[in-house]
Amino acid sequence: MIAENIHDVERRIVQACERSGRNPEEVTLVAVSKTKPVEKLKEAYAVGTRVFGENKVQELVDKYEIMPKDIKWQMIGHLQRNKVKYIIDKVELIHSVDSLRLVEAIDREAAKKGIIANILLEVNIAKEESKFGLMPEEVIDFIDEIVRYQNVRVQGLMTIAPFVDDPEKNRKHFSALHKLFVDIRKKNVNNVIMNVLSMGMTNDFEVAVEEGATMVRVGTAIFGERNYIQ
Repeated sequence: MIAENIHDVERRIVQACERSGRNPEEVTLVAVSKTKPVEKLKEAYAVGTRVFGENKVQELVDKYEIMPKDIKWQMIGHLQRNKVKYIIDKVELIHSVDSLRLVEAIDREAAKKGIIANILLEVNIAKEESKFGLMPEEVIDFIDEIVRYQNVRVQGLMTIAPFVDDPEKNRKHFSALHKLFVDIRKKNVNNVIMNVLSMGMTNDFEVAVEEGATMVRVGTAIFGERNYIQ
């Protein structure tokens, strides 16, 4: 079932790319495996999935120890500064960076390991009070502050769009984030790569792809409804 689900999501990504004149190879599918048992991840791995997203540090660390080492782990949940040290050398990308204090913690822990930490800036593109993230108008000034950190590299932007009954309602948000993404990339800021635009989930990833997403985070459409654990 998981194999069929992955193939279906990949097919839908290809179709969204065709509709928008994009190359499907530009889009990375992140299998959001939070709360899912390792057995489910192994099913996805068996059909070629190598990029997995986790929300909680302990769950990521536990799965990292068990799963094959060629997996590209993504930390997609809100990250507390005191937990950075546990995942800094285990993840390919940290999606949810939205404060200078968190950047400082990531830079410090990355320096200890002698690595460059790749991060995305989380943008609250719809300005929802319940969501984490920088306000869109804060992002460029925030980037100007980050350039001094030697062990952090900004790879792009990320957002969690509102949960809506009609994915078309989020098109304006995805479009706005893509515009911001392009505007920042044109500035050619040192240490800011801007090649990853992480937006779109199970409910709206096709619209996100049509609006320029290079990374979509899909959980339910692959693994089924989430099992919430304490």
